[in-house]
Amino acid sequence: MVWGFVTCGPNEALVVSGACTPRNMPHTVVGGRAFVLPCFQQAQRISLNVMTLNVESPRVYTAQGVPLSVTGIAQVKVQGQHEEMLLAACEQFLGKTEQEIHTIALETLEGHQRAIMGSMSVEEIYKDRKKFNHNVFEVASTDLVTMGITVLSYTLKDIHDDERCYAKGYLDALGMARTAEVKRDARIGEAEAKKESSMKEALAEEERMAAKYINDTQMAKAKRDFELKKATYDTEVQTKRAEAELASELQEAKTRQKIKEEQMQIKVVERAQEVQLQNQEILRREKELQGTVKQPAEAEKFRLEKIAEATRIRLVLEAEAEAEAIRVKGEAEAAAIEAKAKAEASIMAQKAEAWKEFKEAAMMDLYLQTLPKIAAEVAAPLSQAKKITMISSSKSEVGAAKLTGEVMDIVSRVPEMVHKMTGIDVAKPVRTV
Repeated sequence: MVWGFVTCGPNEALVVSGACTPRNMPHTVVGGRAFVLPCFQQAQRISLNVMTLNVESPRVYTAQGVPLSVTGIAQVKVQGQHEEMLLAACEQFLGKTEQEIHTIALETLEGHQRAIMGSMSVEEIYKDRKKFNHNVFEVASTDLVTMGITVLSYTLKDIHDDERCYAKGYLDALGMARTAEVKRDARIGEAEAKKESSMKEALAEEERMAAKYINDTQMAKAKRDFELKKATYDTEVQTKRAEAELASELQEAKTRQKIKEEQMQIKVVERAQEVQLQNQEILRREKELQGTVKQPAEAEKFRLEKIAEATRIRLVLEAEAEAEAIRVKGEAEAAAIEAKAKAEASIMAQKAEAWKEFKEAAMMDLYLQTLPKIAAEVAAPLSQAKKITMISSSKSEVGAAKLTGEVMDIVSRVPEMVHKMTGIDVAKPVRTV
């Protein structure tokens, strides 16, 4: 049994049934998830995939009593968008495989297809396939909807005579009369068209030849007149062209001479203007250099000399001040070091005198100052431990008292160790002077 969160894909529906469902009805989920209570609910799946049905109806008698064989293609699926249809499909098919659902839908469609074939004539089925498709689709949809199945499409794939019955060739015979009429009309129309075409072609050829003769005559006459007029025109044109060419060459020579004279005058004037402009440019450049180079250079030289002199004086003063500061600082540090050395020497002398006079008391004071440090070093490993396990008899102490006793026992052995190492008994009472 499956419980907890159960998921399903978009091509299937999850059906949760049992206790604690809304309205005490099975709860359906399409392409999602649902929580299934253990021991109280169960989850089942139903496929929403499209099923392709090859609906075959062999040897079915039509309304005229003619047997036909029809093959249709239908696309059906369990409807998951409408809750009522999905619940109906769950009621009919839950627990069945997709092949079993396929078989039920196929048999239903085959029955409706045979019924529609029996209510229509061969001509209606053969000529009006759209009507046949619509009838089968409508009747099958009405019946399958109650099962929760939707017919997506239905198409008549093939229709043929039964090869084993006397009506074989019935469908072929339906079109034979019409085919014969069409062929007859085609032959008659073709003959009439050929006759009319031949007559019109002959008349057109006669008119074409007559028009061609008239046209050739007119063209020859027009060509003669054109050649005569063209010769006259060519003579006149050539004469005028020669005169025009001579006059043009003479006028062109005169024009070139004038142009050369004018160009020479222009060059003389341009040369004089260029000389004048060059002289003016030389004067302008001299003044420009005087104002922009020489005077600024002298001013900049004077400014740099003053800046260098001021910098030199500043550096000398700074060096003298730094040397004086270093000298004063050195004298102060030397005095401080001398005073500190004298103070430390005095303190050391006083300590030596005190140790000489109060040897035992001084040793005791040093020992008492060092004893807390020894205790701290002894207890340091214990303070770093994360976990301590203590084993004790019923008569010994436990807990913090036990730890404190251990530390004190170690510290109490320090005087003995000092006595062994130095010969000084720090536990001996101090003598008073």
